[in-house]
Amino acid sequence: MPARLTDVQIAARVAREFRDGDYINLGVGIPNLCASFVPAGVEVFPHAEHGVLGYGPLIPEAEWAEADFDYVDAGLKFFRPRPGMAFFDMGESFDMIRGRHLDATVLGAVQVSGEGDLANWTFGVPESGGIGGSMDLAIGARRVIVAMEHVSKKGEPKIVHRCRFPLTAPRCVHLICTDIAVIEVSDARLVLREVAPGWTPEAVQALTEPRLETASELCEIAI
Repeated sequence: MPARLTDVQIAARVAREFRDGDYINLGVGIPNLCASFVPAGVEVFPHAEHGVLGYGPLIPEAEWAEADFDYVDAGLKFFRPRPGMAFFDMGESFDMIRGRHLDATVLGAVQVSGEGDLANWTFGVPESGGIGGSMDLAIGARRVIVAMEHVSKKGEPKIVHRCRFPLTAPRCVHLICTDIAVIEVSDARLVLREVAPGWTPEAVQALTEPRLETASELCEIAI
């Protein structure tokens, strides 16, 4: 079996979706890591729902002893301050989300359906916790990108015909980036755009419940 992308590599691939000037919420887990991989020449403003906008890259764990405890993201990871960074209360933060002022959000998932339904929380599943602000983000952000492993810890597909866990929001996902593929959700169709090095469309399909359409310009994920 070919190697899979690491969490860091998934985050780096997701960050290539960011556009200059975007306001982007980064969820817990792999999404948090995207703050450290914004492409050169692109300025984005990371947002965390507890009330911070425009923060910088994450601080390596080896430097946490010197970190400022006021500078933490939604996943309680320390970040570097950046000129123009702003703090505000949670009410204002959710006004930004519900008012559709975010260009994108990057979220983890327990399951994504073939129609773009998102299930990213449930108690008793190792990959998940409480719902947090995900329900608001899935509806409020203009673009929803899911960053996750392609299969569960039990080896079961996480891209499924129909979500078997509580829905966070229906038909909200636009792009899925996993450790083996990049898949676009378009008009309730799943289009395979990129595969991890060494992977074939057939191998990705074998780990995916819904049928994947292979893009004519299919390519490998650049590492």
